[in-house]
Amino acid sequence: MAKWAKLFRILTVVFSISIFAYWFIKKSAVAFVDNSVGLQVVNKLPQTLDFYLINVDKVDNNIVLNPKHIGKIRPEYYRIEYLKMDKSDEYWVAGYLGKKNLVYFSQHSVPNKNIDQIVEARNYINQSVRLSEAAKKQIDAYNYENTKLGIWITLDFLLLFLNLVLLLKKNK
Repeated sequence: MAKWAKLFRILTVVFSISIFAYWFIKKSAVAFVDNSVGLQVVNKLPQTLDFYLINVDKVDNNIVLNPKHIGKIRPEYYRIEYLKMDKSDEYWVAGYLGKKNLVYFSQHSVPNKNIDQIVEARNYINQSVRLSEAAKKQIDAYNYENTKLGIWITLDFLLLFLNLVLLLKKNK
């Protein structure tokens, strides 16, 4: 019975490591997308802002907001993202100063999906209070889901580490 338990533990560890390796490579790969619109977000403001991108998809006469974290952009720096615009012709850019302070919000349409977009944050602007409130809710939900995912992955790595240690431990 002990040999079967050890075999099961070895198979579980190998399977877990392969799943995590696949997941890590998938998440770490640069998101080049075929037939996509390149978006360059430039921060011209004097402070570092944390930018989020919200792709507005229209599916079956319903609007679906898909947030994505672009990252913190320092003054006079930029970040490039690639947008899949199959079901959409609009995106929003939101910039946070700190965790909860939305200081920049802009709405952009994409009339020609063959031309890349450049968004420069030159001033603290909120183009639409109603849309920015919807964006805030989506970004808060996105951050909450990422926090939950981070906790689960940390616990999974802990279990994986414990199983590896128990497998490699020599009996005395």
